[in-house]
Amino acid sequence: MEETIRFKLNGRETELVTDPGQILLWVLRDNLGLTGTKFGCGIGFCGACTVLIDNEPVRSCMTAVGDIAGRSVVTIEGLETDGKLHPLQEAFIDHDALQCGFCTPGMILTASGLLSRNPSPTREEIVAGLEENLCRCGAHTRIIDAVQDAAGKLKGGSEQ
Repeated sequence: MEETIRFKLNGRETELVTDPGQILLWVLRDNLGLTGTKFGCGIGFCGACTVLIDNEPVRSCMTAVGDIAGRSVVTIEGLETDGKLHPLQEAFIDHDALQCGFCTPGMILTASGLLSRNPSPTREEIVAGLEENLCRCGAHTRIIDAVQDAAGKLKGGSEQ
């Protein structure tokens, strides 16, 4: 049975009539046209579908849209502000941390959640924070460098 689901999506109040059991990943991609969130494994293992829900990284392939009612969801499209990329997005470009780009949205959103909890992570904390997001291209070292760089910029400093 369909219901009206209200939530904030990328900073904007959003309302949609759908089955609350629908998977958030497919609602974002198919109903709302936000294709930056990727389908990877479909079982919450790879991290390609990661979004932020109330600033916490969550696997959208394992989340029912009914579970986000009244909450705030941020996708990769919602990180930029007024046409300006988020420092994490810029750092991924600067460090060439996106070889094929498939894992990139999930990596960036997971890193965003990490940096909101720990604005000054060590390299080891970044590795641990991203270890459940898979990159098949082997760009992990550049991804870690990008997150370190972004952490410094978000704090208003230079690279760490």
